[in-house]
Amino acid sequence: MANYFIIGGDQKEYGPVTAEDIQLWIAEGRLNAHSSARSEMETDWRPLGSFAEFADAFRTAPPTIAPLTASSSTSASEPASVDFLERDYELDIGGCVTRSWEVLKKDFGNLFGGFLVAMGVVVIASFAIGGLGTLILPESLFHSEIFRQIFNLFYSAVLALVAGPMMAGLYYLFIRANRSQSVSISDVFIGFQKNFKELYLGYLTVALLVGLCMIPYTVVNDAKLLPITEQMRHASPADVQALMPQFWTALFSTLPVLFICLIPVTYLSLNWQFTLPLIMDKQMPFLTAMKTSWKMVHKHWWQVFGLTIVVGLVSAAGVLGCCVGVLVTIPIGMGAMMIGYETIFGERKN
Repeated sequence: MANYFIIGGDQKEYGPVTAEDIQLWIAEGRLNAHSSARSEMETDWRPLGSFAEFADAFRTAPPTIAPLTASSSTSASEPASVDFLERDYELDIGGCVTRSWEVLKKDFGNLFGGFLVAMGVVVIASFAIGGLGTLILPESLFHSEIFRQIFNLFYSAVLALVAGPMMAGLYYLFIRANRSQSVSISDVFIGFQKNFKELYLGYLTVALLVGLCMIPYTVVNDAKLLPITEQMRHASPADVQALMPQFWTALFSTLPVLFICLIPVTYLSLNWQFTLPLIMDKQMPFLTAMKTSWKMVHKHWWQVFGLTIVVGLVSAAGVLGCCVGVLVTIPIGMGAMMIGYETIFGERKN
């Protein structure tokens, strides 16, 4: 497959890049028919529109919204992260939520449909992986703490094959909608076609590192609460009532450990929450995306934390509508986070 070189809007040369990269940039409006390009087998530059292999892409391409520069090039991931580190930002938390609602209203069908498809696939995969494990493996194995931890690692590794690209596709759907670009429900599957390995590694690495913080609580919970819940599963209603005081005592004794574990979980999750969008949108390697997300969030950690809290409250508010409301409030929350992403990493503020 031929590779290509491109002259970006900043008059810098990028490449070699694949035809798929160029088609993606055309679809994003970052290249047009007049952009200078050459194949790796050529020495002369010519307009990109003269390449027969990109003719179909230009027929459906949106108007150019931003020239290809170091901050948007897939072949310059390291310069992109350096460029971001030199920038500053100010999050308008209320504006993120308000604009998210406006964006959702403009293309409700595709955004809401994409959300349902993505979350449905992830939930089904989660239950299928866990269910198959419990069906195939002997129940006695799960009585071992070591085996449970190993199974949790296996579960995370397999789930990441689906959750990583699906969640990245969902984020990208909202990013494109925020940029007034055309979107469709099928866009949520783009992570399986583009940067799959990096999305898988990014999702899995973050999940494992955050999950490590919960091991102390898991051990305490399994030691104190699990034996009682196992007894209650096989007990009569009268015996369950008799076990309730022990259950509440065990539960409250685990809460201090839970609260302590949630401190690093919250801190790490917040710092790395833009890892998948950066991999999908900026085509970064997963380690570069993790570092870039961490360093940019750290510039205004409390602002990003405040946006996360507001998004959580907005999403939880849907529970008041007989739980059906979360189907609308969660997409609003996701959209608000991606508008925050655009403020931090995009070409314009929210």
